Amino acid sequence: MSKASEPDLQVVSRDARKVAAQALVVGVGQSPDGPVLVDSPLSQKASSALAGSFSLLGVTGAPDQVIRIPGLPEHDAQMLVLAGLGPVSAGESLSTETLRRAAGSAVRQLAGTSSVALALPAATVDDAAAVAEGALLGAYSFTEYRSAKGSKVPAPVSAVTVVTAAAGDAALKPAVERARILGRAVNATRSLVNQPPSHLYPESFAAAAREAARSLPVKVTVWDEKKLEREGFGGILGVGKGSARPPRLVKVEYAPARPKAKLALVGKGITFDTGGISLKPAAGMQAMKSDMGGAAVVLNALLAVAELGLPVKVTAWLCLAENMPSGTAQRPSDVLTTYGGRTVEVLNTDAEGRLVMADGLVAASEEAPDVLIDVATLTGAQMVALGNRVSAVMGEDGVRDAVKAAADRAGELFWPMPLPEELRASLDSQTADLANIGERFGGMMTAAVFLREFVGEVDGVKIPWAHLDIAGPAFNEAAPYGYTPKEGTGVAVRTLVAYAEDVISRSV
Repeated sequence: MSKASEPDLQVVSRDARKVAAQALVVGVGQSPDGPVLVDSPLSQKASSALAGSFSLLGVTGAPDQVIRIPGLPEHDAQMLVLAGLGPVSAGESLSTETLRRAAGSAVRQLAGTSSVALALPAATVDDAAAVAEGALLGAYSFTEYRSAKGSKVPAPVSAVTVVTAAAGDAALKPAVERARILGRAVNATRSLVNQPPSHLYPESFAAAAREAARSLPVKVTVWDEKKLEREGFGGILGVGKGSARPPRLVKVEYAPARPKAKLALVGKGITFDTGGISLKPAAGMQAMKSDMGGAAVVLNALLAVAELGLPVKVTAWLCLAENMPSGTAQRPSDVLTTYGGRTVEVLNTDAEGRLVMADGLVAASEEAPDVLIDVATLTGAQMVALGNRVSAVMGEDGVRDAVKAAADRAGELFWPMPLPEELRASLDSQTADLANIGERFGGMMTAAVFLREFVGEVDGVKIPWAHLDIAGPAFNEAAPYGYTPKEGTGVAVRTLVAYAEDVISRSV
């Protein structure tokens, strides 16, 4: 599996008029009086003339609007690009997420352009880093399986220059390096999610994890189907036994000296989900190649933490299986024994993610982490509740709220949801310890209540835990927007890294 290309990135403080680039990007905001250039690097004369042409050009300043016009004589750029910033108010700074999205949208829509200079209103280190991060996310393209004779896709921007007054600040270099690492991690997650199921299956996913970790201080351990059988991982085996391609459990460990905390991450890795015997409708099933998004997220979040050298121990558990219907597949009403001995009656084989996650949660709990977070494209109910762009976070109040705060800082949309106690009774089984489905209404929360059953204790106290359901936001089936491409989005990687950073900050 090839790696996504990464644009050459530099940050400069010199006059934007002297920056050599094919395209120069400036920001246009939506003010109460109409569109307005924000911190324009253009001369007063050029800015006034351009503003007078906004109506003729159709410039509104709306988010995602990108208008190209010929370059001005005073600039060393072939074209001037007007990028929408959205609503702006006099005297108020733009949020870092506004800058991140504007930069990402411009770079994404300028595919086919070789070099871009971003002269957006980025006066501080945080602003400049956000512009750099957005540009790196916007420059993503997945063309691994396109032949030379296939349809042509414009090449992503290959060189980005961020123009900022903060270029001389000593804090900018590490901030931009963090942006590089985050961009790399998110784009690697996108590429895993975008892999066709013909090429990404449990064994090849495990191999990809080994390869991705090869140059980092990270240990990778793989359970094959024989080891899973010997050690009693009945959830993963039960889901995977319908496929000719057997399941895997992958443990990835980053253990720096003197860590400030121990964090465990568990990711759902269903490399393709047909629903099993409880077969899904054919319409839309192609999107089920994305059902391994949680495993891709926890893998690349850990690798980003390792590359950043953060002083926190992180262990990621990738629960990998392919859910297929066959003569060997599990059936509705089967009972399986999960790792640790709990039995589950399988009432619906399409509620398979929680079965593999049950094994992973128990295994992760055995190592007594300070915090346990799982990430999964778990339920269609998530999309019913929150749509396709907002992920859900549930769990112990402290962890749930800390994840939400980290997501806000990272610029990702998460919303806290409750875990009503009355939902647990609906998971009672006539035959086993519990059933894999329960109350239909509020199904996203019912699934989380099921997962909570497998979170362990340390000294009689439940391990602090949160569950992230990213079912809709992990895979964008609509048009691209901002720095978000079509198909794999990489959502939750930046949130987990920000959460790890916050854990370190709180431990000081």
